[in-house]
Amino acid sequence: METINISEKKEKIKWDYDAEADVLYISFGNPQNAEGVDIGEGTIVRVQTDTNEITGLTIINPLHRTLKSLSGKQPVRHKKKVSTATK
Repeated sequence: METINISEKKEKIKWDYDAEADVLYISFGNPQNAEGVDIGEGTIVRVQTDTNEITGLTIINPLHRTLKSLSGKQPVRHKKKVSTATK
């Protein structure tokens, strides 16, 4: 397996969300042509082939997965503590 370089450059992170496709694109610096490496669970790491530098991420179905995760949780109900005054 080849080594992937993580840049220490202070590039601005840019993102774009495609609501119709439910895909989040994240770029480190200006978007570049890169090869996608599927790391599982709907996440693709974008790697520039000539430098092996990570240039971005593509996250598939982030909204759907978040809503599914939230809908599976039960709401937390707090019991009100009522204090009684004594005379």
